[in-house]
Amino acid sequence: MKVLVTGSAGFIGSHLCKQLLERGNEVIGVDNINDYYDINLKLARLEQLTQFDTFTDLRIDVADRQAMEEMFAEHQPQRVVHLAAQAGVRYSIENPHAYIDSNLVGFTNILEGCRHNPVDNLVYASSSSVYGANETTPFSVHDNVDHPVSLYAATKKANELMAHTYSHLYEIPTTGLRFFTVYGPWGRPDMALFKFTKAILEGNPIDVYNYGKHQRDFTYIDDIVEGVIRCLDNPAQSNPEWRGDKPDSASSKGPYRIYNIGSNNPVELLDYIQTLETALGKKAEMNLLPLQAGDVIATYADVDALVKDMDYKPGTTIESGITEFVKWYRDFYNV
Repeated sequence: MKVLVTGSAGFIGSHLCKQLLERGNEVIGVDNINDYYDINLKLARLEQLTQFDTFTDLRIDVADRQAMEEMFAEHQPQRVVHLAAQAGVRYSIENPHAYIDSNLVGFTNILEGCRHNPVDNLVYASSSSVYGANETTPFSVHDNVDHPVSLYAATKKANELMAHTYSHLYEIPTTGLRFFTVYGPWGRPDMALFKFTKAILEGNPIDVYNYGKHQRDFTYIDDIVEGVIRCLDNPAQSNPEWRGDKPDSASSKGPYRIYNIGSNNPVELLDYIQTLETALGKKAEMNLLPLQAGDVIATYADVDALVKDMDYKPGTTIESGITEFVKWYRDFYNV
C-alpha cells in the first residue's frame, strides 16, 4: 500500500512514517520544513526516514495548489494521512494568516487531491482545541463544538466540516482525529514538556500558566500512532442510523467519522511537572502566571468510540512517557 503522509518531518508525522515503513508500506512524505520551530530537529527526524528505500521525501507546501496537484498525479497514493498544519494556539493570535493558508487552503488541496485521484481513505488531524468553551467533561465527539476560543481551533473545526462535505458529495471515506496533547521523544520544542525540560536543565525558571491548574489529557506518541494506523486500515463507513432530525456530529450518512484520540486520563499540570522533576532529578523554578488568551483550562477525552470501533488501547503512563522523553532529550542534545 502506498500512503501519503503530510507533515512527515513533524513530531507525529515522522513517528507515523517510521511505523508505516517498518511494516512494509511505501510512504510519500510531504513537508515544507517551515521555520515555526528549529528546522534542524525536523531534518534529524527525516534522516531516520530517508534510510528506507520505500520513503520518498518531498519538500512541498500543502498550500501550493499546483505542486499538490502534480504530486497526487505523479505518485498516486492509495491512502492519505494529512497531518501538516500550522500548529499552536497562542501563535494563531499573533499570525492568523498562517493558519488560513496552511490549515484551510492546504486542506482544500488535500481534499481535491483525494477527489480527483484513486484515494480510498483519508485520515486527518483535528484537535482537542475544537471543544473550546465546552465545560462538560470528558469531551465527547457527540458534543456540540460551535464555540472555539482560538483561530487554530476554528480552522480545525472547519476541516471537519470540509471533510464531511467531500464524504457526502463524493463518497470519500474521511476520519478526523481530535488529538489530545501529544508528547514523547522527538516532540515539538513549542510544547510544554520540551520547554520545561530545556529550562530546568539550564537552571532557568519556567512559565506555568493558570497557576499550574491546567488539566491535560497527555497522550504518548506511540499510543497516538497506533490509533492513526488503526483508522488508516479501517476506512470510515456510513452510519445507517444517522438521522437529520437528531444529527450525530461524529458520523453521517456518508463515509465520515470523528474520533477523540487521547489517554482518557487527565493530569494536572503541576503533577506533570513534578513527574518531570523526578525524571530529571532536578527541581523546577516556577513563574506562576494567570490563564493566557485562547487557552482551554482542561481537556479530557472520551475515547469510547475509538475503543469500540478500532480496539484502541492507550496504555502509556506519564511516568513512563516522560522518562522516555528525558532519555531521548539527553541523548539528542548531549545533556
